[in-house]
Amino acid sequence: MSSEKKGFVNLLQEFSIPLIAGVFAALLAANLAPEWYAHAFGAHEEAWHIPGIKFFGEALTIHYLVNDIFMVFFFGIAAKEITEACLPGGSLNPVRKALNPLFATAGGVLGPIAVFFAALWAANNAGMFPERDWSELHRGWGIPTATDIALAWLVARAVFGKGHPAINFLLLLAVADDAIGLGIIAVFYGDPEHPARPIFLLLVLLGMVCAFGLRKAKVKSWVPYIATGGPLAWVGLSMAHLHPALALVFIVPFLPGPEHDTGLFVEEDEVDLEPQQHHAHSPLHNFEHNLKAFVDFGLFFFAMANAGVELGGIGPMTWIIFASLVVGKTVGISIFATVATKVGFPLPNQMGKRELYMAGFVAALGLTVALFVSGAAFPTDAVLQGEAKMGALFSGFVGVIAILIARAMGMGRAPASLQDSPEDGQGGSRPEPHGADSSTVHSEGFSADSLPGALPAAGFAESTQKENA
Repeated sequence: MSSEKKGFVNLLQEFSIPLIAGVFAALLAANLAPEWYAHAFGAHEEAWHIPGIKFFGEALTIHYLVNDIFMVFFFGIAAKEITEACLPGGSLNPVRKALNPLFATAGGVLGPIAVFFAALWAANNAGMFPERDWSELHRGWGIPTATDIALAWLVARAVFGKGHPAINFLLLLAVADDAIGLGIIAVFYGDPEHPARPIFLLLVLLGMVCAFGLRKAKVKSWVPYIATGGPLAWVGLSMAHLHPALALVFIVPFLPGPEHDTGLFVEEDEVDLEPQQHHAHSPLHNFEHNLKAFVDFGLFFFAMANAGVELGGIGPMTWIIFASLVVGKTVGISIFATVATKVGFPLPNQMGKRELYMAGFVAALGLTVALFVSGAAFPTDAVLQGEAKMGALFSGFVGVIAILIARAMGMGRAPASLQDSPEDGQGGSRPEPHGADSSTVHSEGFSADSLPGALPAAGFAESTQKENA
């Protein structure tokens, strides 16, 4: 592939264009050709499917192939980011480096849940959900808990300016609350018509044992880990009636990686050559590197299969989800981070109250995971599912609003300490990020120039050239 084409492809990945294009295409199809869309991308038995083949009683529709098989790799890459963040030098190791944003993460999960239940209680008492039982309605509480990492990074860089410590704060928060989101999906969103059968989780354990054995045998390719442990975990989760999309979450942490976090969230000029070379050839890195384009462009089909909602389907659940994301994330993150500061875990240097409030607001971007959980929360109620998905889609407007507010407030300049630092890596060692001490959350392990599943074009091209050198 020529450098021009490679740059164009990387640009599409950086700005999540396949996902965004899929959302618009799905909305157009669902509203202009609803019967075709329902037949092509529906989850019902009448939808298009591969004839004569079923997996665990499920017809192989496009919806099933995307949500239960393709999303395995999406969540696998999310697990890779969490694994790297836990390595020495990563943003979750040692924990004291990350205590303030981790406190904020708790607020970013509990805040939306609290707003959801309060709003749902008020709407239900007002008669907005006739003929529906509370036991069905309350299942939507998990929808607004996670943040779309890629879109949050994209908006944060536009809002705060490249290199601002608030971006690193938000990235750590997004990775951590997505880890919590994975747990919520696994525990609370199995098939309601088929109770969990925990005995089959032994197959997941067997997959983990196989991956551990491959690690002890020092297998240097990621393929045997995924090909052996992945199917065992997927079958185990399916037979246990838990969501199989989480299969690789249990396998990826066993992939051998670098001794330190030298991954997607680290500036290249902060990494010594030898650790960088080790990282470039580690199975953990190669897993993401080899599958990144597949996952990024596959998100077009995820959006096509999940974002097709008729605009007339806006209802009470739409506004409950939207309010839970916007109000719950902003208030929850702000309160918990402020409390953490009061008890001795300060915010990063150069991050004040307005940056904190804005970071909480940007964290309300819940598009990808919120769409996924909407389908899992209301699998048999197309109306509630559609309303919830519209709330998740509306959260995309948060990005536009945040950028407009930032421009009006004069935000968006990089910190002076970063503007004055040498760009070429010469003239002395790089200063400690943002002047943080050991008790301050700082940017080690996270970089504004990278994000899971969506590397910037320049950084990706440079790393590719180094690997091919």
